[in-house]
Amino acid sequence: MADKPPVALEDRGAGGDGRRYSPSAARNREPICDVLKAYLAMPARVLEIASGTGEHGAFLVEELPGLDWTYSDIDPPSLASQRAWRGADVTVRLHGPVEIDASSEDWEAAEQAGAWDAIFSANMVHIAPFEAAKGLIAGARRLLKPGGALLMYGPFARDGVIAPSNAAFDASLRSRDARWGVRDLDRDLVPLAQKAGLQLDAVVEMPANNLTVVFRNP
Repeated sequence: MADKPPVALEDRGAGGDGRRYSPSAARNREPICDVLKAYLAMPARVLEIASGTGEHGAFLVEELPGLDWTYSDIDPPSLASQRAWRGADVTVRLHGPVEIDASSEDWEAAEQAGAWDAIFSANMVHIAPFEAAKGLIAGARRLLKPGGALLMYGPFARDGVIAPSNAAFDASLRSRDARWGVRDLDRDLVPLAQKAGLQLDAVVEMPANNLTVVFRNP
């Protein structure tokens, strides 16, 4: 992404079959599932940007009949884990992974205008340059069906106010890379989305001072 791929901020255990395991994915997958139940009509074809270990997609297709999920990433270990999770899938509704740099203007294999009911991204925009957030929003406007949803999960500030735990996290991120950091939903992302033509649909409170933000393609 730009000139530096995102990195994992936690230890990810590995199974003997190549699947990797994220402690944060294990904690947040059920709340994320609840949001998808509330804001996505099934059947739904979803493209995940920066799929990490691949656990979200694997869990969600088992929990939500009619959900069709495509992995993507640019990080080689993550891509390998996603391939392993897809290989273990019994639903036949996991696809990819495809290599996508979210900051790019061309998502190559995913460039199917109007083909995606939703684009989902968890814990990506704060561990990448802001160009990744810009590209994610532009890609959603370009590729979502009318009425389709862009769902972004992670820590955010709200109009200049940030939870103490997220402020500490933000300082840690910026010490690693000055281009990273917890984004302000109201000051950074909502204006960007509105300029691109997306509409803010919902902001859902999640555990551990996280949010899931839902934008709609009109």
